[in-house]
Amino acid sequence: MSPTDAVHTVDVAVIGCGPVGALTANLLGIHGVRTLVVERSRLPHGQPRAFSCDDEALRIYQQAGLLEQVGRDMYPVPDAEYVNRKGKTFASIALSEVDFGLGHPPLSFFDQPSLEQTLRAGLDRFDHVELRLGTELVALRQDTEDVTLTLRDMATLHTWTVRARYVLGCDGARSTTRAAAGIALTGSSYAEPWLAISGNVSPGGIRVERTTFVCDWWRPAFVSPGAKGSYRMEFMLRPGETADEVRQPQNMNALMEPYVDPARFTTTRAVVYTFHNLVARQWRAGRVFLLGDAAHQMPPFLGQGLCSGLRDAANLAWKLAMVLAGDADPTLLETYEVERRPHAAAMARTSVSLGRVFLARSRSAAWLRDKFLQAVQTVPRVRRFVRHFEFKPVPAHPSGLMAGGRRTGGVGTMFPQPRISTGASPAPHLLDEALGSGFAVLGLANVGAVFRPGEWRGLPVRFVVVHPAGTAPEDLPPVRQYGRASQVDLVDVDGIISAWLRRNRAGVVVLRPDRFVFAVASANQTGRVGHLLAAALGVPQPISGAAAFNAA
Repeated sequence: MSPTDAVHTVDVAVIGCGPVGALTANLLGIHGVRTLVVERSRLPHGQPRAFSCDDEALRIYQQAGLLEQVGRDMYPVPDAEYVNRKGKTFASIALSEVDFGLGHPPLSFFDQPSLEQTLRAGLDRFDHVELRLGTELVALRQDTEDVTLTLRDMATLHTWTVRARYVLGCDGARSTTRAAAGIALTGSSYAEPWLAISGNVSPGGIRVERTTFVCDWWRPAFVSPGAKGSYRMEFMLRPGETADEVRQPQNMNALMEPYVDPARFTTTRAVVYTFHNLVARQWRAGRVFLLGDAAHQMPPFLGQGLCSGLRDAANLAWKLAMVLAGDADPTLLETYEVERRPHAAAMARTSVSLGRVFLARSRSAAWLRDKFLQAVQTVPRVRRFVRHFEFKPVPAHPSGLMAGGRRTGGVGTMFPQPRISTGASPAPHLLDEALGSGFAVLGLANVGAVFRPGEWRGLPVRFVVVHPAGTAPEDLPPVRQYGRASQVDLVDVDGIISAWLRRNRAGVVVLRPDRFVFAVASANQTGRVGHLLAAALGVPQPISGAAAFNAA
């Protein structure tokens, strides 16, 4: 695309190519969407700002086909401790014991510059995705058909016009897209400034080797080893301290000294920041959508800021692709905010609650907190709730694109990702690798689930026949193609899929492209489920009475 041309046309314009924008563009690329990505900077961000990643985020990177590349630089966190001013532990999270069933560690740390380079390199896989660096959004206007964007080359100041069917604002907390769409933020900012220090430690330089929340009423802090030999430290400033003062080398060394050897530590970033709990009044204005920090900002205590933006991308990208391909009515896009806002709000509330534990600011309040948490954890169920990270909100939608429109039982939750094997790949591997990028319909071979592609209205669906553990994968038939539908047989290596279906009293489960459960049904109801899905997507269906289908 040359800025000297008069008007360019794309399906989707992504504004911003930080981790959320780059991941969004990769997902759109997977789905074949013509995409233009616009980024002000000419280089990936050189500062390690975001650094926390959970199992849901890793599953999303996997869906984008970049798990191996992203995973090379991940540091899986084995445990996290909450300690008081004297260094005594009053609560701990044994992350190495936690398995939420999604196929990945519950918490990992990463290096943001490396991550951004990996995500941007992933765009090179797609001829239909273009990244324009050193380019900014100047203005936008929209009508019923598309959005007209005015873009500017930041080096030459030359402007040109692009027309896009949809625009995605992934341009961060100070989003130009949000401002251009006239969307306001609501919420609050926190007055306490923090000093964030990132750097690299040479061998023998680490003094506190665990991820630690230092709940010191005098100066709360967070310290942890990170990816690629890095170390992260954050310290709350005391009243009257200034940013220039705390960033003086001797003052930073004094803060770091209990946790790393300053002589063996090379600082790569030292900034003072404040955090926010803000959300856009709406995440959509016509054909313009907001994702990530442009839509919501939350305190850092649960490490979910970037993860929430990646969930936005995973939720919206496939819906846009289906609408643009004519496989779904545009009303499908209304489910984006309906589904994502409640979960993002729950993450923000949990982050605020953790902050209250972390930030007790008086000696007496800290003493009461320590004693209370030590006491309640003598109750086994409470101890397990804390130790196994059960206070983290589960990935589920209360309403949206699902059978009946609301969460019931397993419907509306994220399906687990156990190990499976196939004839083409006999070695155990993760389920999503066999599901393709569209809808998937899983049924047990031994209960007689029958899949008839004609009952699914030509939708891009993969039918998955699940064989019990112990089945020889080499005996399974190869993948069969039926137009836009396909069928694959796989072995449920650990019996987890079978157990999930039994627990939900189902013979069949329908998974969305983002692996949330659309419906469960008995084995002989696959045809009705197909018509129900077609109706939910707005695809015409000739058979009456499908709306009366009740999911099992």
